[in-house]
Amino acid sequence: MAERLSQIQNFLQQYQADSQMQCTALSGDASFRRYWRVQSGTQHWMLMDAPPVAADCQRFIAVAQALADAGLQVPKVLAAEPTAGLVLLEDLGDDLLQFSLTQDNMPHWYRQALALLVQQQQVRQTAEGPLPEFDRAFVLRELQIFTDWFLPVHLQLPVDFATQALLDSTFTLIADEVLAQPQAGMHRDFHSRNLMIRPDQSLAVIDFQDAVVGPVSYDAVSLLRDCYLRWPDSDVALLRDEFYQLLQQHGLLPADYTLVQFRRAFDWTGLQRHLKVCGIFARLYHRDHKAGYLADLPRVVGYVLDIAKQYPELSAFSQWFEQVVLPRFAEVGTCGQ
Repeated sequence: MAERLSQIQNFLQQYQADSQMQCTALSGDASFRRYWRVQSGTQHWMLMDAPPVAADCQRFIAVAQALADAGLQVPKVLAAEPTAGLVLLEDLGDDLLQFSLTQDNMPHWYRQALALLVQQQQVRQTAEGPLPEFDRAFVLRELQIFTDWFLPVHLQLPVDFATQALLDSTFTLIADEVLAQPQAGMHRDFHSRNLMIRPDQSLAVIDFQDAVVGPVSYDAVSLLRDCYLRWPDSDVALLRDEFYQLLQQHGLLPADYTLVQFRRAFDWTGLQRHLKVCGIFARLYHRDHKAGYLADLPRVVGYVLDIAKQYPELSAFSQWFEQVVLPRFAEVGTCGQ
């Protein structure tokens, strides 16, 4: 740790050699990245500390530039040493959208956020080349996190032959649905914790380095069925349908792609995401010792069951989830093992 701090100080001194800089560690996110607020007098910046073994800083820089070129507000890159995993960024403050949302103002903020997605979805490549594809292997790899971490580790439920067969068939259905929809530039973690309110009441986007090309509904369902907040289904449905109209107006959907198709895609894509997140939150607790995410698991589990029960194709999965997973989850809950 001392060696890393020394490396950080040397990097910062290269940016402003004559300044006395103070670094304050900020609470981390769900990745290996760490963030520091750097202050020198009245000036302040954000330092992203992402050792290259765990994250690709060059990709972050490339995606940031592509999003900025598309008209999105993202933190400006002020200095970087990618081989060391260090990037100095504009400090956008602490006003995360999550903490300003109320039932009354949510539609206003979410409409603004969904309008940003129209710009985001047109970014399919950076100066380094095309964004990676959220393809079948990607979809199934994410779903495997549910199988590997949520069931046997968090719930201590064995994945026997019959369970594995059920999961395999369910995951194939989900992958088919996710990949059948139109594809677009995708943030991959577009929600209230990754949107920041600026002084002019506009929204800036952060944590975008994992951008890919994937299902057109993914970022919208990430926002509207947020893993950290849940809104009335009627509000979600209204904003979902408005987003569909917005995509149509901007020519981002085929002319014959119907609202019924979009609603189905929205549900199935959300199911894929929430199954993955069940596994990720379990992994964050058991492997990375980050217990805070366990409090959000009931919400995510609720999304999974609510959507699975709506589709006859998922009846076997929803019955298993309700009869086997939920009772065990009620025992374990947010306490872990």
